[in-house]
Amino acid sequence: MAKNVIIPYHPKLWTFARYLRNNSTLSEILLWKQIKNKAFGVEFHRQVPMDEFIQVIRFDDHEVKNNMFSVLLEIQHKIEEIENSK
Repeated sequence: MAKNVIIPYHPKLWTFARYLRNNSTLSEILLWKQIKNKAFGVEFHRQVPMDEFIQVIRFDDHEVKNNMFSVLLEIQHKIEEIENSK
């Protein structure tokens, strides 16, 4: 995949995405500590607008705080699914 490819997005979402990045919940902070620095061999981006959307995969706050292992397994599964579909 080419680096620095511009992904189309609705301009009104840029400000909202920045707000979300700067006002993270505890669950978001905990999850990002687990997946930063290419922990799964891929690079993640926080709250980036894409088309009409900001988030692509979502986890419940309770699930992240109380079952991080399952959340990480689900992320790993999604990565494998995407890589196998290429």
